[in-house]
Amino acid sequence: MTGQTTGRLSTTQGTALLVGAVLGPGMLVLPHLAADAAGPASVLAWAGLLVLSVPVATTFATLGARYPDGGGVASFVALAFGRRASAVVGWWFYGTVPIGTLAGALVGGEYVAAALGAQAVGAVPGSLGTQAGSAVSGSLGAQAGGGASAVPAAQAGALVVAVVLLAAAFAANAAGLRTSGRLQLGLVLLLVAVLVVAVVSAAPHAEAAGFVPFAPYGAVGVANAAGVLLFAFVGWEAASHLSAEFADSRSLTRATVVTLAVITVLYLGVAVTSIGVGAAGTPVPLAAMLETGLGGVARPVTGGVAVLLTFGAINTYIAGASRLGAALARDGALPAWFAKGAAPSETPFRSLGLLAVVTGVVTALTLLWAVDLDTLMRATSACLAAVTAAGTAAAIRVLEGRARAVATAATVLSVVALVCCGPYLLVPVVLGAVALGSYRVSLRRASWRPSP
Repeated sequence: MTGQTTGRLSTTQGTALLVGAVLGPGMLVLPHLAADAAGPASVLAWAGLLVLSVPVATTFATLGARYPDGGGVASFVALAFGRRASAVVGWWFYGTVPIGTLAGALVGGEYVAAALGAQAVGAVPGSLGTQAGSAVSGSLGAQAGGGASAVPAAQAGALVVAVVLLAAAFAANAAGLRTSGRLQLGLVLLLVAVLVVAVVSAAPHAEAAGFVPFAPYGAVGVANAAGVLLFAFVGWEAASHLSAEFADSRSLTRATVVTLAVITVLYLGVAVTSIGVGAAGTPVPLAAMLETGLGGVARPVTGGVAVLLTFGAINTYIAGASRLGAALARDGALPAWFAKGAAPSETPFRSLGLLAVVTGVVTALTLLWAVDLDTLMRATSACLAAVTAAGTAAAIRVLEGRARAVATAATVLSVVALVCCGPYLLVPVVLGAVALGSYRVSLRRASWRPSP
């Protein structure tokens, strides 16, 4: 059923929230991961995903304007494809949080390691930093075909910071503390300021030689770069979640257009400049850019900013995911035992505890199997990109006319982006299978209950 927005968000306020939804602390490391996969040609992956963002962002804005509802993508998928499909989408969100929050915590850990003067953790362990002569030695466990090796001090330090950040975020949520809307907005503005200062200060030092050879890994490298960069382009579905909060549909549309412009300038500026000054060859590209433009004083400042940004993002994701888990249990997509605490005034301790346990297991497996940061971010990107594709596909079913044509284009491009995820698509496939199994079990249990 269509509806009217009744909130009070203006275009400016809505833009700030949408920028915050799309732009995250992943930008602290993604320029390096993309360049590591494709070389300077990674700018083509950035540009391609920005093109993808136009129909995707437009589609979610249209959905939000016509069907204002806080449920966002899950609500649209349920409307178009039913509750089973909605349960799968919910699991894609819920199941990827332990992976994504660990990845975010490790990003903060790398910047702290760099700020303390140690060699930054290019990988945890492995391939990050192999470009521009920044190979990282050592590993966190047994390398493929080899025995265990000593853990370098920088890697150990980054892991300690990551574990501390995760523990603090879970403890804060268990105590009922939340990142306030104003604080979260402040963190977003801080990240934007860091990106702008990094680009403006480092750009004069860029050299054309940094773009030669341009595409050392060819088209395959560009596709690989797009697979990890999806991490920076998910979040447009937030327009649908926030739809009911806007003063009118035109404010939502304008906020989406302005956000597209801001993201385009920031992303291309960081991508091009980081390559031009050689910062993309380091695991902490933003720190390298700031140091190029402002000198060594920028390193410790960037480390502190990275901790603030990553903690804010982790805390918010855990808070949202714990409530999502309780809602999934309430709707039959998780065992009903986890539904306790779903009310707005309650803390979903059981869902929060499940997230904490799974995050601990993911962290342990990361150490045991020597999983690197690139892998964690690609796995997260695959799940969130699947959510985006599901949302645009639902739009084809519920929209009409020109809006449906735009949704079709968005879905086609989203599927192309999903293909770039390659073997990491196994993660959303497995989570989807688990979601369907859990939902089927819940239905059977409900059918066995005696009538009141």
